[in-house]
Amino acid sequence: MGSTFATPHNMANPSNSDSNSSMDAGIQPLDALLTKLELSSHDLVAASTEQITHKMVTKGRKGRKLTANLQGKITRALSAAANQQFEPGELFNYDGR
Repeated sequence: MGSTFATPHNMANPSNSDSNSSMDAGIQPLDALLTKLELSSHDLVAASTEQITHKMVTKGRKGRKLTANLQGKITRALSAAANQQFEPGELFNYDGR
């Protein structure tokens, strides 16, 4: 009766895999900058003329590695919300994948 089918209780936990840890860059400068400027993730979503979501901004703040395209969208949204020009290198401590 030794079943080899994968079930939820015997599947590997994806949060422990090496691929997920390589996708996490830790809290980003974006988070501190938003706090300093007294802006929320919602402020960026509202100011953006591109399609970004609260979840995307939150992932960026917490350090989930984003694509260069998404980093650019968040950078442009922050620039619009703060009425000040920013570059991705000021907001993220890694290059977009």
